[in-house]
Amino acid sequence: MNTIDAIMKRKSIRKFTGQEISNEDIHTILKAGMAGPTAVNKRDWKFIAVTDKEVLAKMAEGNGRAADPLKGAALGILVCGDMEKAFERARDFWVVDCSIACQNMILAAEDLGIGSVWLGTWPNGAKMDAQKRNFDLPVNIYPHSIIAFGYPAEDPDRSAKPEFEEDKVIYY
Repeated sequence: MNTIDAIMKRKSIRKFTGQEISNEDIHTILKAGMAGPTAVNKRDWKFIAVTDKEVLAKMAEGNGRAADPLKGAALGILVCGDMEKAFERARDFWVVDCSIACQNMILAAEDLGIGSVWLGTWPNGAKMDAQKRNFDLPVNIYPHSIIAFGYPAEDPDRSAKPEFEEDKVIYY
């Protein structure tokens, strides 16, 4: 699949078959996340890859009802910012760096035929604290997002993608 097709066809998947994702595909997804640019190439993220069903359920509980897809996922990745590596003159860039990594992983999964759904954590303090407790994270690691991955349980309707909205663009 080419990049434009992956972007245009991608849909959030919330129900998964339960089929395991190969270690090779997990590695590819993580590698795609790490291929994204970061401020001053600080590479200020950490990834926690989870396949254990009990841990996935704890992650879901910590993020609330909207994170229920984790309970049926084959893989959950908690993307975190590492404040010890964050760009000193603009520390909040970690949020953008982690967001880019998330999008890369979601698009890589799409290319592999694996569904995904992004589950926000940052900036909700309660969700961040729950994930910090789940993984006993040190003070310098900030939970950003969780992505649930798995093979889609049903074929998503890919026809409902929004069209280009000219009124959202200002040209100069």
